[in-house]
Amino acid sequence: MARLLAQAGRPAVFSYAGRTAAPVAQPLPIRVGGFGGVEGLTAYLRREAISHVIDATHPFAAQMSRHAQTACALAGTPLIGLERAAWAPQPGDAWRQVPDIQGAVDVLPEAPARVFLAIGKLHLAPFAAKPHHYLLRLVDRPEAPPLPDCTVIVARGPFDHAADLALMQAHGITHLVAKNAGGAGAEAKITAARALRLPVILIERPALPGRHLVSTPEAVMAWLAHAETERGV
Repeated sequence: MARLLAQAGRPAVFSYAGRTAAPVAQPLPIRVGGFGGVEGLTAYLRREAISHVIDATHPFAAQMSRHAQTACALAGTPLIGLERAAWAPQPGDAWRQVPDIQGAVDVLPEAPARVFLAIGKLHLAPFAAKPHHYLLRLVDRPEAPPLPDCTVIVARGPFDHAADLALMQAHGITHLVAKNAGGAGAEAKITAARALRLPVILIERPALPGRHLVSTPEAVMAWLAHAETERGV
């Protein structure tokens, strides 16, 4: 999305939440950090004369998406959501779909297992209730082990099928827990689990109020083309 905006010469700002130590570089001016809730975001939109907002946050960043919708409504700023399509079960999948983190904890077995816990770093603590061995793949190395019995691998996607297959085999993984993020960059763990016929506990996306939603950056560019402006996006 950022690349298309830069190539089109549109004045735009790329906003990062600031949760990783070294975010990926972008071909646009970058701001890092929160806005201060709905009130702060509304003030930012007005102060910077933002004409359009593209909500391209992670499908599980529900609070930010809700704040963006409310702030854009208050500021009178058009908003579009850019969200990759969710993964759908395929032949050979053994999925257990759950509504949230606690649901994933609840359906893990009581007997000892080796779990690839591929949900990021923010909601790991609840899994301590199920004392399995957890394989964690994180963007930044934590200061202390996030769970009592875990192995931490520091890596940044996109990941490929062969590497994730080898990773799961090397660590003797028996279960995969993941968020249904969709897209190709993180799908390798899903296809690897399918090949190994492993049970997958898949956390469903949080529900959001209705909004104009598209699944490709090109569709966003088409939306922007209907309202040419000299103000920032």
